[in-house]
Amino acid sequence: MISNALLAICILVSAAVLAEATAAYKPTDLFLINCGSTSDTTDSQSQTWTSDQKQLLTSNLENVSLSSDATYQEDVPQVPYMTARIFPSNVNYSFPVSPGWKYLRLYFYPTRYESGFDAASSFFSVTVNGFTLLKNFSADLTVKASKSKSLIKEFIVPVNNTLNLTFTPSPSSLAFVNGIEIVSMPDRFYSKGGFDNMITNVGSTIDFKIDNTTALETVHRINVGGQMVDEVRDTGMLRRWLPDDDVILSENSGIKPDVPGVKINYTEETPPYVAPEDVYKTYRMMGNVNNPEINLNFNLRWLFKVDAGFLYLVRLHFCETVPDVNGPGQRIFTIFLENQTAMLDMDVIAMSGGSRIPIYLDFSVYVGSESGPRPDLRLDLHPYTDVNPMYYDAILNGVEILKLNGSDGSLAGSQPNPLVSSVQTPNHVKTSIRKGDSHVLVITLAVVGSSIVLAAVLVAVIALLCKKKKKKDFPLHTTRSNPTDSCSPLTAFLCRRFSIFEIKYATNDFDEKLIIGAGGFGSVFGSVYKGRIDGGTTLVAVKRLGISSKQGAKEFKTELEMLSKLRHVHLVSLIGYCYEENEMVLVYEYMPRGTLKDHLYKRNKAVDPPLSWKRRLEICIGAARALQYLHTGAKHPIIHRDIKTTNILLDENYVAKVSDFGLSKVGPTSESQTHVSTVVKGTFGYLDPEYYRRQVLTVKSDVYSFGVVLFEVLCCRLINIENVPQEQSDLIRWVKSNYIGGTLDQIIDPDLAVDITLISLEKFCEIAVRCIQDRGTERPQMNDVVWGLEFTLQLHEAAQKNNEEGTMMDAEDLFSNTDDNCGPVVGEEPKAL
Repeated sequence: MISNALLAICILVSAAVLAEATAAYKPTDLFLINCGSTSDTTDSQSQTWTSDQKQLLTSNLENVSLSSDATYQEDVPQVPYMTARIFPSNVNYSFPVSPGWKYLRLYFYPTRYESGFDAASSFFSVTVNGFTLLKNFSADLTVKASKSKSLIKEFIVPVNNTLNLTFTPSPSSLAFVNGIEIVSMPDRFYSKGGFDNMITNVGSTIDFKIDNTTALETVHRINVGGQMVDEVRDTGMLRRWLPDDDVILSENSGIKPDVPGVKINYTEETPPYVAPEDVYKTYRMMGNVNNPEINLNFNLRWLFKVDAGFLYLVRLHFCETVPDVNGPGQRIFTIFLENQTAMLDMDVIAMSGGSRIPIYLDFSVYVGSESGPRPDLRLDLHPYTDVNPMYYDAILNGVEILKLNGSDGSLAGSQPNPLVSSVQTPNHVKTSIRKGDSHVLVITLAVVGSSIVLAAVLVAVIALLCKKKKKKDFPLHTTRSNPTDSCSPLTAFLCRRFSIFEIKYATNDFDEKLIIGAGGFGSVFGSVYKGRIDGGTTLVAVKRLGISSKQGAKEFKTELEMLSKLRHVHLVSLIGYCYEENEMVLVYEYMPRGTLKDHLYKRNKAVDPPLSWKRRLEICIGAARALQYLHTGAKHPIIHRDIKTTNILLDENYVAKVSDFGLSKVGPTSESQTHVSTVVKGTFGYLDPEYYRRQVLTVKSDVYSFGVVLFEVLCCRLINIENVPQEQSDLIRWVKSNYIGGTLDQIIDPDLAVDITLISLEKFCEIAVRCIQDRGTERPQMNDVVWGLEFTLQLHEAAQKNNEEGTMMDAEDLFSNTDDNCGPVVGEEPKAL
């Protein structure tokens, strides 16, 4: 009897423990606000939504807003979409919450409302606690680019004690919102990384982290191979997981296995709230079990539409449930993001520890603007065969893609292009036509036909006007005609136009005390001011050049065009511009560490210690990657033409960013071209001698200039100096002679004497000397330079480690895996097909 009682107790305890292990997450804070409603309401899933009249607004609702019901209901739930709060001016919601990260979801139904408000004409901005979530946003355009009639925008924001949500209508417009949802989430849910507490920085060796000064936007949350998982079936955070039919390259790609009776075994590293069981039970695999070699000819590929110019956190979910795959080494595959290897040999069983155990991995990847304002973020999976796995296959269960705010605290992206099929006739209008009002149909067709003819005439007139306008020296506008005109045609991809009032306010009317340097507009110089924008929350660098004599206008235009279309982690980010009242101003992200030249020559050693050899190598690698991107990352190569230590800036973490594109030129635009013929411009001492002699400009001209920078980094001395022996007056000649003579240790910066390792010094000089060859054909490509510098850093770290451990490794050992070029021989990197 006692034994039976003990057995029963054990069973109950085990059940309780199991229930606790798989329990849904219970949020500390949960707000469901039905905006514009006069009382609490319940939605179709039995969730209670509260009216926003219960003192959630800091101002009196009647004075600053109005509520209205939607005119008709078209494929949207009653709650919260059929009522809206409409704002003619700034209005702030204030929510008292506990400290931590919160999901913030905004609900929009862009339709016509009984008050006469038409949401199709609504443009507005939304901010929360200093972050810009939406800017000049159109819910109507966004909905028309999708397949639904309503819209949910989900953000993840860090909050201390109060969440302040502000709606700001654009000029001549109104703002609106239908619903607001706030849900707390587990501590460091996204900032800590995947189940292994890591975030892999794809395409970079720099550590990536997310701190509590970062906001995110959920761009995609996908249940791969499965059906939609709604908010109620989620794990307590009310997330929505959509099927991958719209993002998989082909709906027929791979197979979706059906394994009945699967029970997911959550772990401490992957607790139940990470993703619901429905996500881990379903997935896509490549299939072709009988002919696995077929899988080597294609990839599993997904294309996710995103905003250009942002960093993204990509979270991938995996779980093996097929009985045939139950041990490590059986199914191994490579993960590619943006055509870059994110993980070479992904083995789900080996990482998770067994079958039906879920895991998730986090990656960070930057998406540039080469493909336009709304490019695709590309995810590929391909079998990895080097270790002879049992199956040539790959799997994926779920994907989350989250956008990180830029340096200006903004998550706002570009407006999407509406789908033609999404512009549909409302149901009540369709019914009217179906009732036999043929005369109405005839009139409608006549009106539509006339409208098309009139539109064609208008397009022709506008085209002629634009053609004439392009003939002007500087086609930048200074007035805004409507809420959608957020930037000029010149900066149609990424830009922000500031008024001269905003610029003067940011710089205290160009206070000379705020000057932090002289910035170049190519060959024309101006002043750079330290400024503050967005109410003083964002530090910026403001580069100013007056245009009373029109001098520098061409360089200003060039830099604006270049940086509006280019985005890279090692290029200084352009935030915006101002062209008013004879002022030409560019606004950049603020680089607190100044220029590389400052650290080499102008530092106060008592306050600012010299750069270590490792840090100098990292700075050189960053600048080299920027040039590599310019030369190979865009549609046509871009030649910077003014690479020097002054134009390499350092952020607070000493990450190098190349600046000043006033002299940049687009390189050869066809395979038949090898160079660009142009007048010589640049900085004396850094100029490619071949370019100087023949006026023939190529990407190898940048390589030469970069080689000079490498010499400066090594020796910490100017290119030309006086009052020294003649053989030392010219830096390039001096380094080359010592390199040939084997006396490199006598020319390095004295501050590096203890820090530098001989083997890395030799490799570094080998790269630098190759860069400054007189003939461009003898210089390496920037791809080779990047590889060589990265390998130099590896050699330095390996040598340092051996020194610390008291072991010996000679040069032959260290170079055993290298070839005669700059980089190590690691075999051809797997590429997405």
